[in-house]
Amino acid sequence: MLVLTWVMDAVPPLDKGFIPWLGHAVEFGKDAASFLNRMKRKHGDIFTVHVAGRYVTVLLDPHSYDSVLSDSESLDFTAYAQVLMERIFDLRLPHDQLTKAKEIMKRNFVEISLDSMNGTMRRHLQALLKAETPQNLTDWKEEGLFSFSYSLLFKAGYLTLFGGEQNNNPNDPSRVYDEYKTFDGLLTKMARGTLKAEERKTAQRVRKRLWGLLAPAGLTTDSGSSLWLHNYRQLLEEGGADEETQEKAVFMQLWATQGNVGPAAFWLLSYLLMNPEALAAVEGELTHISQMEASDSSHTPLFDSALEETLRLTAAPFITREVVQEKTLHMANGREYALRKGDRVCLFPFISPQMDPEIFHEQQKFKYDRFLNEDRSVKRDFYKGGRRLKYYTMPWGAGTNGCVGKQFAIKTIRQFVHTLLTSYELELCDPHAQMPEINPSRYGFGMLQPERDLLVRYRPKHTRCEH
Repeated sequence: MLVLTWVMDAVPPLDKGFIPWLGHAVEFGKDAASFLNRMKRKHGDIFTVHVAGRYVTVLLDPHSYDSVLSDSESLDFTAYAQVLMERIFDLRLPHDQLTKAKEIMKRNFVEISLDSMNGTMRRHLQALLKAETPQNLTDWKEEGLFSFSYSLLFKAGYLTLFGGEQNNNPNDPSRVYDEYKTFDGLLTKMARGTLKAEERKTAQRVRKRLWGLLAPAGLTTDSGSSLWLHNYRQLLEEGGADEETQEKAVFMQLWATQGNVGPAAFWLLSYLLMNPEALAAVEGELTHISQMEASDSSHTPLFDSALEETLRLTAAPFITREVVQEKTLHMANGREYALRKGDRVCLFPFISPQMDPEIFHEQQKFKYDRFLNEDRSVKRDFYKGGRRLKYYTMPWGAGTNGCVGKQFAIKTIRQFVHTLLTSYELELCDPHAQMPEINPSRYGFGMLQPERDLLVRYRPKHTRCEH
């Protein structure tokens, strides 16, 4: 009986660090993956760290993730989301509006408007690519692949969802993107509250410009915006949000919908260009289908596996919950741990399952067909500790707070890569180039970004000039 009581009352190992109040905040913010891997080696799959006055329990056993993801009574998603919303977007919204906004997004991105939005996105992508590379171009055009992918997909997404063509202003998407990139460069510091004085002024200035640029988006059905955004603006207005709050909320949605697609496409194209066998396989598959067919995953098993592998290697969001009432966390190995009210719980699937060597052989290596069986059916059976995993990658989150726009994002990336590989010659400027290093400060914020760009060159495929 005494042993049972000890097991029930166990608390995760606590690592407070050596700096009062800050604890491990500096190391956590600088490179969360390295820090949490070190803590995992020291303490195991569950531990608590002291970070800037808060205690965060980190769980790294994917077999036990459901004990967090399925509990919406003791663990709350919105409390921490609202903290980030205020720090990053200077925005406060009622709890119920966040729930209703997700329902609106689900209706439009999953049920009502997905096909229509995919068609609009396809048209914008093709127009933007043609503008970048006129069809009479005879010479190679050189550009950084990250900048190219991010800017094109951002602008196409902005035009599709936010209707940037109002007033016939062709520079509007570029203006929005330029301001957004400045904001994005400061995002992690805003989230952590570590902006310097000058950076804080820049962040506020850029936010105000973006609020103004986005002010007309979604206000009327003929503004060029998507039905989703119009419905979202109606929700905000009916909830009593004033004009400034609405502009801030629309800006938050711009980040939520456009912040990860471009970086994901960059990493996928980079891995393909670095791996000739993978490039030949994916390009061969896409060459035999039309742009319309590229919207359907049944035609693209090789592409889908390559994208899944890319996301395994480069998608690194935190899944964070606030402990709103005392909870006993039940681990898959039978152990039980007490979680304190007021603390936070964090899952980091990038470490496990995604980069776990027990689950994925040569986990650092890009294998484009890793998620295919021999018959090219989707491979879903992966194991840890001899048990089949429910979660073997988690780039889109999971549970009730998984990414609602997942299918729209996948179809967008597929269309972009299909157009590039079937209509353009694309190659590395330096055949011996190495993959760019990851910017470690981006761990925890969705798709990772590179420390430097990767120089590529491209031209329409009908051109056949000598090098």
